[in-house]
Amino acid sequence: MADPHGFLRYQRQEAQHRPVPLRLMDYREVYEQTTGDHDKTQAARCMDCGVPFCHEGCPLGNIIPEWNDLVRQGRWREAFDRLHATNNFPDFTGRLCPAPCEGACVLGINDDAVTIKHIEQKIIDVGFDNGWVEPVKASFDTGRCVAVVGSGPAGLAAAQQLTRAGHRVTVFERDDRLGGLMRYGVPEYKMEKSHIDRRIEQMRAEGTEFRVNTSPTAADLADFNAVVLATGTPVPRDLPVDGRELDGIHFAMDYLTAANKYCEGDTDAPAIDAHGKKVVIIGGGDTGTDCFGTALRQGAASVTQFDIRARAPKFRGASTPWPMYPLLFRTATAHEEGNYVITGDESADEIARLGLAARGVGDSLGTRLFSVNTVSFHGSNGTVSSLRGNEVRVIDGRRTPVEDTDFEMDADLVLIALGFSGSKAAGLNAELGITIDERGRMTRDGSYRAARTTEAGPAVYVAGDCGRGQSLIVWAIAEGRAAAAAVDADLMGETALPSPVEPTKAPLSI
Repeated sequence: MADPHGFLRYQRQEAQHRPVPLRLMDYREVYEQTTGDHDKTQAARCMDCGVPFCHEGCPLGNIIPEWNDLVRQGRWREAFDRLHATNNFPDFTGRLCPAPCEGACVLGINDDAVTIKHIEQKIIDVGFDNGWVEPVKASFDTGRCVAVVGSGPAGLAAAQQLTRAGHRVTVFERDDRLGGLMRYGVPEYKMEKSHIDRRIEQMRAEGTEFRVNTSPTAADLADFNAVVLATGTPVPRDLPVDGRELDGIHFAMDYLTAANKYCEGDTDAPAIDAHGKKVVIIGGGDTGTDCFGTALRQGAASVTQFDIRARAPKFRGASTPWPMYPLLFRTATAHEEGNYVITGDESADEIARLGLAARGVGDSLGTRLFSVNTVSFHGSNGTVSSLRGNEVRVIDGRRTPVEDTDFEMDADLVLIALGFSGSKAAGLNAELGITIDERGRMTRDGSYRAARTTEAGPAVYVAGDCGRGQSLIVWAIAEGRAAAAAVDADLMGETALPSPVEPTKAPLSI
């Protein structure tokens, strides 16, 4: 059993971050390594509750109290096995998931939740360090072939599960590298892409085939026994206001992709570079925050992030009671960097690299503004130079401009980070007869089968954001695993693969 006094003896302590001026000089991950003693102490705070609500908070149903207690005892290999029993890629979720499990932690009712996410990451890192991550090869060949379209977390999870079940799996990816938005939408400082590469190496050794730079047609998929669509929600949500056509205004994903291609060594400089520019990011979510941290690393003259929502409360409010994921004011590592105040002691290299010459002692590197709406863009010679906005307030459920709050702000690089509006109706989806609902999601039944206007060709299944709507990486992996179980059951008449979630039409975010 767990240490019955651990949560009383120890306080929550998260992993330390590298110093801001140092980490802004590169794109390496921001976290310092923790010691084994630190991890054991934090794991000891888990109470092994009689009803562990963290299970409900985690879409994968991770057996969190068990591997917490195994870490407390230093039984890392057993913790590693427990973790992989429910999650194909804890090295991804341990870095990128916002941890709804911690929002549901029973200790969080009146204290700080257990550091579940970090312990998960540490378990898998220890596993890789000790060579425990090995190919898991199928014991037999079913003779059935399955195509997976998309190599994001949902597609990779479905492919790995189906390969291990004995099917011949081919993953099609339109980009030149594998990983989907994890590869090109997530900055290197949040997750170094070597983590994706080593998982792909494992999957290749298991027998999964990958084809990059390939957007398959229905004819390309005709000879497969089943097709899993895990293409995400690639259509960005635009901001149709006056001046949108000006140069210097980009979708966030185009900007992040250019930055990641630079980090991969594909270009000598980012195709969209924030260096020396006054950057305004429209959108207060994770993607906007990723742009924030990236712009700081590129040496922007200033970075301002607009959030149309009001600033969240410091403590859990009545609108998100436990065990719901709490609506709280959070400071991401990028915002921590933005809060850094120039001291005047920075080195010449730091001043040049971080664009500090344009700022004075006492200035912060970046700013977040809340309850702000963008009204229009303005420019000269076809290029944006400023924008206009105002403050908004929610009245009777609608955001309403506040009188006398209009403002104008200089901006020579604007990044639109307003999320995604859904899947494309054209192309492969049209060829397969996939129906798209009013929210841009591919429609499907309770077994992940796509609703289609034609039954020609192999059975088609839908997993991840393209069926669920824009959501979390942990939901994508859970749906990939569940869709794989549905495919295996249909092909073989039964399945031993776990199915963690039903394809409910959940909200677009937690």
